[in-house]
Amino acid sequence: MIYITGDTHGEICRFDSGQAKKLKRGDTLIVCGDFGFLWDGGPKEEKNLKRLGKKKYNILFLDGTHENFDLLEQYPVTEWNGGRVQNISGNLYHLMRGQIYTIEGKKLFVFGGGESTEKQMRIAAGKWWEREMPSMEEMREGVRNLSAADMAVDYILTHEPAPRVMSHTVNPKESTNQLEAYFEQLVKQVKFEKWFFGSIHVDRKITAKNYAVFNDMIPVEPPQSKRFR
Repeated sequence: MIYITGDTHGEICRFDSGQAKKLKRGDTLIVCGDFGFLWDGGPKEEKNLKRLGKKKYNILFLDGTHENFDLLEQYPVTEWNGGRVQNISGNLYHLMRGQIYTIEGKKLFVFGGGESTEKQMRIAAGKWWEREMPSMEEMREGVRNLSAADMAVDYILTHEPAPRVMSHTVNPKESTNQLEAYFEQLVKQVKFEKWFFGSIHVDRKITAKNYAVFNDMIPVEPPQSKRFR
């Protein structure tokens, strides 16, 4: 089974929850950005990364805005299930921007990154990386990979949602950055069943095809309707 969850922000207790304990050997759990376990590079963090890599299920994560990109970029890039990844530890992998992976017969298009809402505060604290915002080359690579897949996948996983999805929430944005404009084009041009994203920190079915994820660990296939009301 493939399960999706939202921002974990380096909180190891998220992987000790009742839902996490139900995951079986060979299952896959995907974190939609702000994984947060690559932050200070200290011994406690290294211990947590090794612990996560030893789980009986795969843990995959997209990068969000709360990652230390200097640390993340130290890991070598390899190929896994059809796309480029970074193996962090054991069964723990970073899914890279613009890649398509085939997992349990399903095609997943993944595109992490975003724009910090508290950017100025984080710059002042020395904890902001320009690389949180995807580059034009990463966006072009995503388009190339989608074109090779005939512009059709089963699921799209991102940290940020498309702006039209935010218009259905209580906090619609007034302006659009280049990543959000890119996602708007994906909505128009790509055939997909469901789109999952984690940045707004709620567990909710926003539209017929768009799901905000946070604390819950939900299967990509039914019965999802029982979790989203």
